[in-house]
Amino acid sequence: MIESLNSPHIARVKALIGSRGVKERKNAGQFVAEGLQCAREALVAESGPRIETLYLTANGRNKVEEFTDLLQFNTVDVSDEVMKHMSETITPQGIIAICTIPVKQLDSIALNGSRRFIYLSEVQDPGNAGTILRSADAFGMDAVITSPGSVDMYSPKVVRSTAGSLWHIPVFESIALEELVGRGVRGFSLGASGSKSLNDYVSTGDTVAIFGNESRGLSTSENLSSIESVNIPMPGNAESLNLSAAASIVMYHLSNIPR
Repeated sequence: MIESLNSPHIARVKALIGSRGVKERKNAGQFVAEGLQCAREALVAESGPRIETLYLTANGRNKVEEFTDLLQFNTVDVSDEVMKHMSETITPQGIIAICTIPVKQLDSIALNGSRRFIYLSEVQDPGNAGTILRSADAFGMDAVITSPGSVDMYSPKVVRSTAGSLWHIPVFESIALEELVGRGVRGFSLGASGSKSLNDYVSTGDTVAIFGNESRGLSTSENLSSIESVNIPMPGNAESLNLSAAASIVMYHLSNIPR
């Protein structure tokens, strides 16, 4: 068991979640997933990021052993104090996993006329990004794709916000919207001034729903002529919706359009 607060294991985890974490994660091809829910999905999922090392307190080990055999994984036992120094949360659950970032190409998902993609254009808030990914999983979307300049989808806050859905749906980062639309995917964006009500939107063919930056919306370069603009009818008094709430409504609508 690791009890020393000078352990290189602590430094390894801290490097992946610290202020320079984005660079460290890209260089190492790894990220940190913390807590029982993420660990459960990582340990039992047949796809998605794989666990490279699993750090466990005695209590954390007991929790994980309730649903999987740990003999097949590289586990490292640590004291409660070491776990506190590794963790970003106030009350650690005693479970931290270092996982590999999947390497895959966008064309690994073949277009078949009924694909549903979610595209995040320079979305910055990790809570929004993680929640949108979780909703994309819930409503059966085929992938979540981010633009250059968007939040790192493997940052600790995004990973926690996905509540384990990161292991259920493919993620592609730093993809230009032109590349996706250039493959023949029909795109539509969400905006208060959209020319068509979401209620009237009918998807035909492979479709991507595009969500812009929380404050700026879509950048000029991404306002492609082939992208249709839609709005969410709001009969109440609120002027707008949180990005993740609006995205969930859009995905619910898409999930109800026959493929």
